[in-house]
Amino acid sequence: MAMATLWVATGASAKLCFPGKMDASSGRGGISRICCPAHSRTLARRWTAAAATAAPNGGIHLECAPVPPEQVEIIRSMNGWVAENMLPLLAPVDSSWQPHDFLPCSAPAPGESEAEALAAFTEGVAELREGVAGVPDEILVCLVGNMVTEEALPTYQTMGNRSEGGSDETGASSLPWAQWLRGWTAEENRHGDLLNRYLYLSGRVDMRQIETTVHHLLRNGMEMLVPNSPYHSMIYGAFQERATFISHGHTGRLAGQHGDKALAKICGAIAADERRHEAGYTRGSAKLFQVDPDGMVRALAYVMRGKVTMPGLLMSDGRDGGETLFERFSAVAERVGVYTARDYGDLVEHFVRRWRVADLTGLSGEGRRAQEYVCGLPPKIQRMAELAHQRAARGEARTVQFSWIFDRSVMLR
Repeated sequence: MAMATLWVATGASAKLCFPGKMDASSGRGGISRICCPAHSRTLARRWTAAAATAAPNGGIHLECAPVPPEQVEIIRSMNGWVAENMLPLLAPVDSSWQPHDFLPCSAPAPGESEAEALAAFTEGVAELREGVAGVPDEILVCLVGNMVTEEALPTYQTMGNRSEGGSDETGASSLPWAQWLRGWTAEENRHGDLLNRYLYLSGRVDMRQIETTVHHLLRNGMEMLVPNSPYHSMIYGAFQERATFISHGHTGRLAGQHGDKALAKICGAIAADERRHEAGYTRGSAKLFQVDPDGMVRALAYVMRGKVTMPGLLMSDGRDGGETLFERFSAVAERVGVYTARDYGDLVEHFVRRWRVADLTGLSGEGRRAQEYVCGLPPKIQRMAELAHQRAARGEARTVQFSWIFDRSVMLR
């Protein structure tokens, strides 16, 4: 069985790649504080010393433990179920929206001259810019952070293909799991394309710095606790899709409140996709809870103990200082209400209820301990979120700069 691997930086760069908990006294608590690993050393402790070897770049090369063969067989046995219950959630290509549908057209319509097309395009761009003119920088920062995360799609497809039993082994496999992965990727690909073009036309952001950030994120990759585990991947997918549904939905709502109806519509379309994708991973996880409740509840507890790390965690614009770019982006998202610690608490509570974790029976001793731990999490997370909110309210106001918006500053508390 192939061993999945992970590179962990050592030395001073470890703080950059795996941010620590944010200083409570500064009022910077938020999604990073709850969703991200405490430190790279915390992650390293989850791996056996025998699996660690020297990496060519001076880091540590760590190997994941093998996935239990019975879990791989369960996933493979679900191909028929996936075809009936997950594939229908993917929209037919011919009836799907495309980025072009939301943006000014630069090409002449049939019978239209180049001059007429250019005039129409210019008018469309002017209308778009008029709408975005009233959107505050804080919301633009959140929009850019969402777009950067979406643009790292190649990494996410790669991670999906490491999930044993549910990967696309040939690159064009006809198995339902492979069809789901490719179909999901095709739909997700439109999100980054649309947001990228919108931001380019808006004239409000530094596209080169944004493109540099995407470049860095793709080079840096992403971190998952057990990337080759199909159980962990299914749970992680459900959490991430719901989180992005919430984030895009809130961004669209805020944009609409500030007069940008076009952006509100764009974010709404993307959020609707994320909702369908969430349904797929949630259904898949629910099925696994029926087939292997003990394995799934232990996997869920493992993911929760490690925290649900965000896929954009390793983003960088090349100018990171004491705080990482992701920490600053997360703090802004918390303050304006795009994605908050409370949202994360609601997310955990939703899945504990949706998967009926409290009702699971026939569990092993380890499974019962995992069940107790997971069922006790929602109120604990909500209390942590409330305390973080109170600390933030008492903290001094401060500003942070973002190269994405030409080094303009946004206010934090």
